[in-house]
Amino acid sequence: MFDKGFLRALIPRTAKSGTCNMLAAMVYAQNYDNLCNETHKFSIIELANFVDMTPWHRLGFTSANATIIEAVEGYSLVHIVDLSTTHCMQIPTLIDAIANHLEGPPLVKVTVAGAVEDGPPMLDLSYEELGSKLVNFARSRNIHMEFQAISSSYADGFSSLIEQLRMQKLMYSGGIGEPEALVINCHMMLHFVPDETFPLISDSEANPNHPFESSSVYSPRLTLLKALRCLDSNVVILVDEDADFTSNNVASRLRSAFNYLWIPHDTVDTFLPRGSKQRQWHESYIYRKIQNVLAQEALQRIERLEPKSRWAHRTRNVEFRAVPFGEDTVSEVKAMLDEHGAGWGLKKNEDDLALTWKGHNVAFATAWLPA
Repeated sequence: MFDKGFLRALIPRTAKSGTCNMLAAMVYAQNYDNLCNETHKFSIIELANFVDMTPWHRLGFTSANATIIEAVEGYSLVHIVDLSTTHCMQIPTLIDAIANHLEGPPLVKVTVAGAVEDGPPMLDLSYEELGSKLVNFARSRNIHMEFQAISSSYADGFSSLIEQLRMQKLMYSGGIGEPEALVINCHMMLHFVPDETFPLISDSEANPNHPFESSSVYSPRLTLLKALRCLDSNVVILVDEDADFTSNNVASRLRSAFNYLWIPHDTVDTFLPRGSKQRQWHESYIYRKIQNVLAQEALQRIERLEPKSRWAHRTRNVEFRAVPFGEDTVSEVKAMLDEHGAGWGLKKNEDDLALTWKGHNVAFATAWLPA
């Protein structure tokens, strides 16, 4: 099935030449059910189970929460900007951590990017409804929480969200409002922001909300990191998958995708029975990634993973410094991994934590402070 996923992704690309239209139509018909599965909308319970099935996301949740608690200690107002693909599934775990570790729990504000794009996994309720449920959950933990969704897109580096955060920072620096501890939590999201391999535009065409790029080439990814640096946040968490899907050469992307995406497929094959709904959802999620990496280009190709080393280089270049994870955090992550089956591992490097499957790097977690 895994090999067929790559074949299905390559056939539509070939069909664009006009030589394989009939074959492409046949493949589309044969896989209509898979296409339907791609559009499944998860309930909150389904999405929680989807996310918790492996440590893929829980690595970021666990390592980030411990670091955030340390960074916001002593503040009465904590602002979490959650740039995540999991629709705030981390927030209840963070609320629990705040309730258990911080004396005199602070007011917690949560801001998310309510993007027009809604790729898998998709949720079956609006962010307004989701926010209401999160506020009620926080109240049950004796924490007052405010929730807002700002219409903003990864396609332009979340420019409208960044602009609003900049305006809030100016207000606080001018003595208006109570100073807040600002946390930027980037969980499996930043690789959707266009990178330098995307068709480049000149300064005159760059988004006016991002006046940070002085070179003749506009890099949305670098520009976003510079904008985050200017916010002087208490901590920036960067968690993502550790692979390289940025090449403009489709053969190179094919090789990289095959060498990486066998990992989620293997974990699904190991832990989920054939024919189960959960397995279908996970397989559809993997095939959608394959399809995007191989069959799409330009704005449609959003799966542009970069390896950990490149993200670290970018982040240091805009004057962040890495914060090593403490032994308590490492112990929490190891305890979390013990809840899952054999095959998962953890590498503690100098400035990051790396999740592994059968010895192969899967994802990384890093924390950054203004240098």
